[in-house]
Amino acid sequence: MVSAGQASPGELPDLLGAAVCVVDERGVIARVNGCAERLLGRKSADLVGRDAHDLLHRDRHGRPLDRAQCRMVQAFLARRPQAGAGFFEQGDGALVELSWLVAPYAEPSADAHTAVVFTDRPRAADDADFPREPGSALPELERLALLAETTTQLTSTLDSDEALNRLIRLAVPRIADWAVVDLITESDEVERAIVMHHEDGVYANREDLEGPMPPVPADSPMPLSRALRGAASTLVTPQTYQGPPDSGIALEQARLFEATGMHSAAIAPIKGLRDVLGALTLGRSKQRGPLTPADLSLLEDLTRRTGLALDNARLYQRQRKVAETMQRHLLPQLPAVPGLQMAARYLPAPDESQVGGDWYDAFTLTDDITALAIGDVVGHDLDAAAGMAQIRSMLRAYAWSHHEPPSAIVRRLDASTRLAGVPMVTLVFGVLQQTDGDPWRLTWTNAGHPPPLLVSHDGQARFLTEGHSLLLGTGVTPVRPDACLTLPSRSTLILYTDGLVESRDRSIDDGLERLRKHAASLAHRPLPAFTDLLLERTRPTNEENDDDVAILTLRIP
Repeated sequence: MVSAGQASPGELPDLLGAAVCVVDERGVIARVNGCAERLLGRKSADLVGRDAHDLLHRDRHGRPLDRAQCRMVQAFLARRPQAGAGFFEQGDGALVELSWLVAPYAEPSADAHTAVVFTDRPRAADDADFPREPGSALPELERLALLAETTTQLTSTLDSDEALNRLIRLAVPRIADWAVVDLITESDEVERAIVMHHEDGVYANREDLEGPMPPVPADSPMPLSRALRGAASTLVTPQTYQGPPDSGIALEQARLFEATGMHSAAIAPIKGLRDVLGALTLGRSKQRGPLTPADLSLLEDLTRRTGLALDNARLYQRQRKVAETMQRHLLPQLPAVPGLQMAARYLPAPDESQVGGDWYDAFTLTDDITALAIGDVVGHDLDAAAGMAQIRSMLRAYAWSHHEPPSAIVRRLDASTRLAGVPMVTLVFGVLQQTDGDPWRLTWTNAGHPPPLLVSHDGQARFLTEGHSLLLGTGVTPVRPDACLTLPSRSTLILYTDGLVESRDRSIDDGLERLRKHAASLAHRPLPAFTDLLLERTRPTNEENDDDVAILTLRIP
């Protein structure tokens, strides 16, 4: 034992005969005594200067505890007396079960700190940091924390599958070992979307139990049938489904209990603002006690939040589908030009993004002149898609009615962008002409758009950077030059939008170089295969890309 007179910096005398740590206002250990060193299995040098919660506090499985749910940390910050119990990690990694008492601590020569007294006699088992008896309900603090986390997790995604997976990982294994999600589709069919089990720290899907389900009976008193009709939540056991089944759903439920080994379950409806969207079942295996009415109340709170999240996700998907369908229908059919091959592709942005304003166009002006365009209306929403349609129509109207060079047509379009209600537009517009068997000649102007790429049949690729000027809609009237080039026989011209070459994790220069290399390597491919492979190999992955892509390719005869 270290006496008061012999205590070294960072050490406390063993005046209390108990393990004591003194922490500062941040929860960092400032001093310890010999009893604390022995009880925690750590030397003073390994404790002082370390965050007490992060270094020591664990759950019953040895995993770090969430600071937001730790009563010990709350007592540090508030500097108020507080008692509790829980698990703490010793120096060799072993867990020790301890009671703790937090109280303000001050010395005349030191700033006001907090003392933590540890004892090896566990306190009441209903403490929020202490392991609960199997089957007991979550304490109120942990329940509120779970509901708050559920709200945060579910409102931060508009993907219904992602929302359900997040919900399950919040509820399992905290409340149950099994989670089952049954969804009602837009065609009023029932789909068992998820059957997930948690065991030994691993989540596993039972795909053999997932899939389509029989129709919902109109008058069945069985719990899942009632939940799918929007009735109140229910506690269920295997015995509930041991009698003669009254419907196909009851038969599937009996099979579920038999296959999973659940001895206790709770079923609650998932309700949207107007309709019942499905049902959530949480179940426990024999290693844990049965679910209780308190768990049922918590499940109802979870499904209420889930219903709102799924409602929002479904509404978003419907709006997105409308916008995407409108955009696809507005994109034109390519004209048939003798001797000239053309291909075009449009890919919408990933599911987590909104539809955009990317577009392409090709149309004949005379028998020997074909107009080409690729553009991008700034924005990622329905307004951008609608603005794209107006810009494309206006460009066609100017090109047909005014026989002028591309730069003059684009100047007229720039002056009219306000009529379309769009903020800004990037655009490449050009005309391709062949007269009396002469080589094909391209004349174009570029308004702030990525440059076209020309690939010769022997694999030489270069960007057409000439004819470049400001994008449309800036309010400035720049000089818009025209560029002109004779296209080599069997060469391929590529017009594209920036979603093909730019992403959050990759600069546009890197994307352009990637495009150039892949286009050169595909120079001998037939044009449809060339276009598809170029998209596949060049476009950033969904994780990197949040933009749609339009591409127009031409093969010179």
